[in-house]
Amino acid sequence: MSNDSFAARAVAEGPATVAPPSFDGHGWLVAINLTEFTAGFVIATIVALKMARDIWLNRAEDRLHHPVTMWRGFAGMVSAAMALRFLLAAMVVWKWNPNAPAETGWVLTLQRFTDPIAATVGLLALGLFEISGKAMADHLKREPLPVRLWASRSQLKRPLAILALSLVAAVGVVSTR
Repeated sequence: MSNDSFAARAVAEGPATVAPPSFDGHGWLVAINLTEFTAGFVIATIVALKMARDIWLNRAEDRLHHPVTMWRGFAGMVSAAMALRFLLAAMVVWKWNPNAPAETGWVLTLQRFTDPIAATVGLLALGLFEISGKAMADHLKREPLPVRLWASRSQLKRPLAILALSLVAAVGVVSTR
């Protein structure tokens, strides 16, 4: 596969580092980034798919203008934007290889092409949040719902496990590069 892009040339002509040079040789920083980006991608993807599934399964009762559908749509779009951004950020660090500049260049270029997509989805989510804000606030003031956060903390077990596994994988990769 040939790649004569500026990104591929920059990787080929740059220092032969085990991670992108912007990490300045800090292995602990590479491990933190790998952990956060990998876990962030997995968790954000799970949330985005769950929100899409819930909108689909409840489409008969919850119309598009229903507050629950708006809440799910906002959370789904934010999660989708985060998942896309985290995926490519993780790919850049996971796939970094100065000995394969063409492949690394493709990943760097793909990241730049997906950034506007992630930003657009994120801005659409903010737009949905803004245009539904007054109606949501009015609705919540009429029927206040008690939020019991501590009772729901058991739901964080799986995301924390994903974070822990990502940390183990990141430390393993950084220590063996």
